[in-house]
Amino acid sequence: MRQRFFIVLTLCLVSLVAALTVPGETGRYLLYRLTYLLASILVLSYLWSWSSIRWLDFSRRPRTRRSEVGKLVEEWFQARNRGVIPKLWVEIWDESDLPGYRASRVLSAVGARQRRRWRVKTICWQRGSFKLGPTTIVGGDPFGLFQKRRRIEDTTSLVVYPAIVDLTTFAQPLGQLPGGDAVRRRTHHITTNVSSVRDYAPGDSFNRIHWPSTARKERLIVKEFELDPTADVWIFLDMEARVQGGQQEEIDMDEEGPALLRARRTQPRLMPTTEEYGVTIAASLAKYFSMRDRAVGLVTYGQRREVLQADRGERQLAKILETLAVIRAQGLSSLAQVLAVESKHLRRGTTLLIITPSTDRRWVLTARDLTRRGLHSTAVLLDAKSFGREADPQPLVAELAASHIPTYVVRRDDDLRVALSRQVVL
Repeated sequence: MRQRFFIVLTLCLVSLVAALTVPGETGRYLLYRLTYLLASILVLSYLWSWSSIRWLDFSRRPRTRRSEVGKLVEEWFQARNRGVIPKLWVEIWDESDLPGYRASRVLSAVGARQRRRWRVKTICWQRGSFKLGPTTIVGGDPFGLFQKRRRIEDTTSLVVYPAIVDLTTFAQPLGQLPGGDAVRRRTHHITTNVSSVRDYAPGDSFNRIHWPSTARKERLIVKEFELDPTADVWIFLDMEARVQGGQQEEIDMDEEGPALLRARRTQPRLMPTTEEYGVTIAASLAKYFSMRDRAVGLVTYGQRREVLQADRGERQLAKILETLAVIRAQGLSSLAQVLAVESKHLRRGTTLLIITPSTDRRWVLTARDLTRRGLHSTAVLLDAKSFGREADPQPLVAELAASHIPTYVVRRDDDLRVALSRQVVL
């Protein structure tokens, strides 16, 4: 485009010089006409390109700011010409960093006061936090001599949760025996155990009002309930960089088939890495136990220490998924060290779900010691050998069986719904 401009400008100057120097009225007249024509083209092209992005409103609106690997993300775009001059063509350049997101478009013949709307649907195949935007609007003239740009800095954040597999069965937490001590911790769930009373807060149910205390204090007093003596579930996800296996591969979206068919698969295609499989298993187990009204916590050492205290409900599940969306296998602490440090604060009867590709038997010894303290462990072992590492998991599986720790083995390309429904039996 710049080259075309200099060519036309050079021709204009050459014709002007020739018109001033060439002898004869006829030749001079033609050269002057050519100079005026080329100069007019330059001026009109500049004004055309200037007006091509003026009086043009642009907006984008995502349907949701949360998505999931294997699910669709949808965004609406709108361009409106407020002026009376038609836009011959306008380029919309999208600078989103979501992999596979193709929202750039060329709009042609946008008439005066006309509005254009379009929708973009994309399958998310990589978890993480991404930006939708910024956007650059590019306009020009019919001769391609000038180009004008206008950058719109507005961005919207999009969090892509890891893939979640709907599990139908899994080893249940053992919990404490009936009649054991209740947990001394406040809860919003109503149980048969009352721990204390407090002042009424907006949103409290009226059936929780403690009338004797209300009459005595002359203000509304409500009852605080304790958790049932059932087991909390803590997910320990091993994100130590040294023990991971597999390599990141770029997924060809064109080879994956139509978007709607990909979105209906029972299990989306996962990156062939132990990191991605581990995160997917952790997210699936978190949803499985949350849907069964269990208090679920998360411990993982990735870029930094991440500990989410055990709690119930969809809000807790959302916190876990947001943490798993951005966690990366960059940890330096071994699984044995993480278990030893973080288990000190767990009460008796807690169930630990350990997800790891590590074949180091030290963490098995640590889990065995935790069993003596009344903590129950269940292991989900990722077969690192199937992901390309030279590590045989069979000796560790035998060690776990000898320690009476329920074990599941997951290999590359396994159906997670099936793999997590069958315990290893030796």
